[in-house]
Amino acid sequence: MTGTAEGVGAPARLGRTLSAPKIVFMVVAAAAPLVAMAGTVPLSMGSGNGAGVPGAYVVAMLTLLCFSVGYAAMARSITDGGGFYGYIARGLGRPVAASGAVLALTGYNGLVAALAGGIGYFLTELGGAPGPWWAWTLGAIAIMSALGYRNIDLSAKVLGVLMVCEIGVLVVFDAAVLVNRGLDAFQFTSFAPGTVFSGAPGVAFMFAFGSFVGYEAAALFSEETKDPARTVPRATYAAVLVIGLFYALTSWLMVGAMGAGRTGETARAQEGDLFFHLTEQQLGETASALFGLLIITSIFASLVAGHQAASRYVFALARDGLAPAKLSAVHPAHGSPYMSSLAQAGFTVVVVVLFAVAGLDPYKTLVTVMSGLSTLGIVLLQALTSVACVVYFRRTGSGGLLSTLIIPLVGCAGLLTAATLILVNFETLAHTESRLINALPYAVLVCAAAAALYALRLRKSDESRYVRIGAMTRGTDELPVG
Repeated sequence: MTGTAEGVGAPARLGRTLSAPKIVFMVVAAAAPLVAMAGTVPLSMGSGNGAGVPGAYVVAMLTLLCFSVGYAAMARSITDGGGFYGYIARGLGRPVAASGAVLALTGYNGLVAALAGGIGYFLTELGGAPGPWWAWTLGAIAIMSALGYRNIDLSAKVLGVLMVCEIGVLVVFDAAVLVNRGLDAFQFTSFAPGTVFSGAPGVAFMFAFGSFVGYEAAALFSEETKDPARTVPRATYAAVLVIGLFYALTSWLMVGAMGAGRTGETARAQEGDLFFHLTEQQLGETASALFGLLIITSIFASLVAGHQAASRYVFALARDGLAPAKLSAVHPAHGSPYMSSLAQAGFTVVVVVLFAVAGLDPYKTLVTVMSGLSTLGIVLLQALTSVACVVYFRRTGSGGLLSTLIIPLVGCAGLLTAATLILVNFETLAHTESRLINALPYAVLVCAAAAALYALRLRKSDESRYVRIGAMTRGTDELPVG
């Protein structure tokens, strides 16, 4: 079976092979708990708000829980693929959906590029692998691409095994800190407003929200599960609670292991070595070496999960005519969006090569810059989705006032605040004075606005293409006129 997106009446469809547990594995693996603790928490503590990182995680979790209420309600009503893009089309119309498509591509492609750079860094700088970091990164991309080409069921099984391993080692670390430090492990200043909003809080909140990127991807796989109306909401709530509580607890115990007063200074001095040093202190050198290996597999698990989500956004956009039609092809044997998968892998290779040729640091520049762009794109996409939820349920006259109006708007306000903090603190985050790099977030906003204008132009010049925007997610009759 193949699809070319040549007609609204016969869209390409993916195989329904995913069960509820497999979707949960996919979305939690994308969040990569071990990667967050070893890769992003040190950056957040060193460049952000130090001991306030656990508090930032709690704020992010509560904000995303508010967002998830409306998101889950939309997931029950719209059960085909397309994710945020499809929801925005349902609620706010085609031009805004086109802007959302740009934000989605930025978010998920940025995530994959950041993870690709991270795996090369950890393998060479911390794992002692020979050769340049970019060579290992390209090798990981090749394996990622091979898994993306195949049936998603294979990726889900691989990710399930890796996720269980990384959750297990973090539980061991947490237990060791509690045994070694006792009550001193609990540094309650981490949740004081003066600590949470100290230093560069925008950087801390960027990493906090960024650590959740991927949890909402359950909706992207709705077309590939048998009961999406039940599976997607349950997986969404489970993911945000598991990720939020687990990240807050482990980062809090990391603060307890260092001492709140020394957290920022220690993180700046040790950078990517921080979690390894803490593990060695708490569990010994052998455990630290084992954790190092599992961090590599955790990054790879997140890389594969992010790639699967990104390729499905490309697939949905190609099916709706916003990307080349060839990218909507479905593999006849594997039932996978193999062309969009190859295209996404190709984009990641280009980004890695550009950073490598420029001689930029893979950890301080590639990981941070692409993580920042990814988080900005996803947070703005979530904010638009919150508004889309409100408009959709007001227009259809369904849904409760609390779950489809008040709580989604509270979540939207929090998301817009986070996006503002990311923009204001991006130069600190990127560790560079390059005007080109620091202008990238604003370039994303310009591109999103340009996409909306392009859609409006299509409405006048090529209506047949215009009506296809968002049409494949459910049906053209359900789209608002705009």
